[in-house]
Amino acid sequence: MIDLLKKNIELIFWTAAILALAAADPSAQPHYTICVFKLAGINWCPGCGLGHSISWLLHGDIAASLKAHWLGIPALAIIFWRTGQLLKRMAIFKASQNYEPS
Repeated sequence: MIDLLKKNIELIFWTAAILALAAADPSAQPHYTICVFKLAGINWCPGCGLGHSISWLLHGDIAASLKAHWLGIPALAIIFWRTGQLLKRMAIFKASQNYEPS
């Protein structure tokens, strides 16, 4: 079981991140931040808003997604592409394990 988790940690991470962003309310005010720039008192950050943008996109609001961060749409596309690649790799790996030489 632990070995299976270790082999698929990236797939688990991206799937959990997408599910968390889909379940989150993007209009809610955050209670805390881990942004180094915001903690230092700097209002501009290239990464802030990306999570909100993806969350808005997963809720179907493209205009709010673009307003939050213009990279939200390409970021979500890349995450979906990467998740698909990991699922494909896992399926190929499972198929090769079921192979029985004649």
